[in-house]
Amino acid sequence: MKRAVSAAEANRNFSKVLHDVRQGGSYVITSHGKPVAKIIPFASRDAVAVAAKEALLARLRAQRGVVVGRWTRDELYEV
Repeated sequence: MKRAVSAAEANRNFSKVLHDVRQGGSYVITSHGKPVAKIIPFASRDAVAVAAKEALLARLRAQRGVVVGRWTRDELYEV
């Protein structure tokens, strides 16, 4: 759940903000009524990265390998 707070309020209650984020909450910090930052649990970014990595690895495992044989350095850099 995202909660919007002003920068001044977040500054005054920073310990509470961090406690809430540790518990899974998230905040949108505003300045003059406009959003300027998000505070989210660090683990949630890790979860996205892990899921993306697993999806990529699954896709690569599903692809068939291709045997291309040997090549020389000149052939490798041939345009």
